[in-house]
Amino acid sequence: MLKPKFYLTTPIYYPSDNLHIGHTYTTVAADSIKRFKKLQGFDVFFTTGSDEHGQKIETKAKEMNQTPKEYVDGIVANIKKLWKMLEIDYDAFIRSTDEHHEKAVQDIFVKLYEKGEIYKDVYKGYYCTPCESFWTESQLKEDHACPDCGRETHIAEEEAYFFKLSKYRDKLLKLYEENPGFIQPESRKNEMINNFLKDGLEDLSVSRSTFDWGVKVPFDNKHVVYVWIDALSCYLTALGYGSENEEKFKEFWPADVHLVGKEIVRFHTIIWPALLMALDIPLPKKVFGHGWILFEDDKMSKSKGNVIYPEPIIELYGIDAFKYFLLREFTFGADGSFSREKFLQRLNSDLANDLGNLLSRTVSMVEKYNEGIIPSPNAEEEFDKNLREMAVATASKVEDHMEKLSFSTALEEIWKLVRRSNKYVDETLPWVLAKEGNKERLDSVLFNLSESLRIISILIKPFMENTSSEILRQLGITHESLWEDSKKWNEAQVSIVGNKVNKGDVIFPRLDIAKELIRLNEANQKLIDERAGAQKKEEKEEEPKKEDPKEEIEDLEELPEISIDDFAKVELKVAEIIGCENHPKADKLLVLTLKLGEKTRQVVSGIKKWYSPEDLIGKKVVVVTNLKPVKLRGVESRGMVLAAQDSSGNLSLLTPLGHVAGGASIS
Repeated sequence: MLKPKFYLTTPIYYPSDNLHIGHTYTTVAADSIKRFKKLQGFDVFFTTGSDEHGQKIETKAKEMNQTPKEYVDGIVANIKKLWKMLEIDYDAFIRSTDEHHEKAVQDIFVKLYEKGEIYKDVYKGYYCTPCESFWTESQLKEDHACPDCGRETHIAEEEAYFFKLSKYRDKLLKLYEENPGFIQPESRKNEMINNFLKDGLEDLSVSRSTFDWGVKVPFDNKHVVYVWIDALSCYLTALGYGSENEEKFKEFWPADVHLVGKEIVRFHTIIWPALLMALDIPLPKKVFGHGWILFEDDKMSKSKGNVIYPEPIIELYGIDAFKYFLLREFTFGADGSFSREKFLQRLNSDLANDLGNLLSRTVSMVEKYNEGIIPSPNAEEEFDKNLREMAVATASKVEDHMEKLSFSTALEEIWKLVRRSNKYVDETLPWVLAKEGNKERLDSVLFNLSESLRIISILIKPFMENTSSEILRQLGITHESLWEDSKKWNEAQVSIVGNKVNKGDVIFPRLDIAKELIRLNEANQKLIDERAGAQKKEEKEEEPKKEDPKEEIEDLEELPEISIDDFAKVELKVAEIIGCENHPKADKLLVLTLKLGEKTRQVVSGIKKWYSPEDLIGKKVVVVTNLKPVKLRGVESRGMVLAAQDSSGNLSLLTPLGHVAGGASIS
């Protein structure tokens, strides 16, 4: 009998730097889906990869004195090393620099051109280099900031080829209406309609002529194909689309789900389906735009110094602890805030206290009270029935949540069974039964605990494969388990009666959180320093040496100096704080209302550690007033209050010595 097919993808990651924990989140989720569907009996194909073309990569490579390919080769090697470390079970790692992919992209471009879906024109508009996107005036944020990344855009004009995206607006709206599950979660669909489709679509620039690092347009060599046609096509070419053998493509397309971060939902739910419609290729069934993993409520960024890398966590605590935390702690469609302390607390409570304790005490009691042999159950009592009914019902609940990609809720259902099994020990008191010589009842209790663990081992397998295998090993189970086996209780084909248990080490030792925080911080910082050191070493090796050391010292001394004209660009004013409250979504931020003469403005500041709102009302502070507005965790900030901080971490806001009116200029 042929197995049903299932195709899923992660984003095709942009390798401008090493991946952090946020990138890992998507791939761990995809890996769990694959393992779950395989356990259900599906034939699964899982694609991940790297999107390696574009101006940003070309610029970065020049800074590193490398060719673009040399630069991305190094990053891709680290990505593959990380996926191997995490035991990610992908079937294809597609690189946009792969020869067969580049040829297929050229064929796609030609096909669209010949069908009249692409035409040549001149583009003039606001361009965001990091996103490699043109924007209209109406799409930009305040001060012409990019609507996707918030960075500064600039006016650019160049000859380009355009895809007739505008003609697909109504077809896309119809797609969303007839397929309500196409974009998940629901909030993402509303964003696409209200922010992009509501007022119509502009035709899309699909080539660039101002840089060379990309797939050449075959009939016009001065142009390279726009990155989003190039990258999105990876989902097709990973299956062999456009090659001599398209068997995999015919088997697995359309994709059952594209997993993407929320910042690229637009490309996957507007540009991608429109391109597929133009090519007469069936559309994917679902695009799921998950949230970001923040670090203490702030987006992770190398420039902010708050990047958390997965490697130190895995090395210290194992793959399964890391995967469990990512999928259990955060709701997949929403943003979540990572902290090392939360990770360690979750490891202690769920993995050490709950699951690890259940396995350890069960196997120990089977060894102590029945010579290590799992006994046969006898008459059922009320506690037994309650445990059995919960155990066999859990798999169906997990299935429902996994279909919605609700990993956290699926794991919570499993942990209800783990906790119920631990409670069962306290209800039945097997050590008392042993002391009383009630062997018949004791055998039933030991069997029920072992059988519950057998079921738990299957349920956790998509998320924690190594832990699942260790539980099975300790229970003496050697046969391959299927998902359906988790819905059976004491049936012949899954019987564990007579198995000899094999007690092993504690699977999740309890941790001293204070000590582990220090270890984890040091390990993460060590990796950051190593990577920074390696980069500096590469840069240093390429620098031409100066012959006169005095000249070098003089150059260094000159670097910090600025002219009075440079200083004059910064607008400093005295402001009175007339309102202050806690930021609704961030523990370290305060939202200040400042009065500058007759005007007021709002500023968000990370000073909550040193000041409470009531301390600040009526105080006068110094504020930079001509900074570009930014949003910090969803609240707009129009300026920056100035503060001084010493080497001990003490911080004080700058304030005038004497009386001066709010709004007074500082020079």
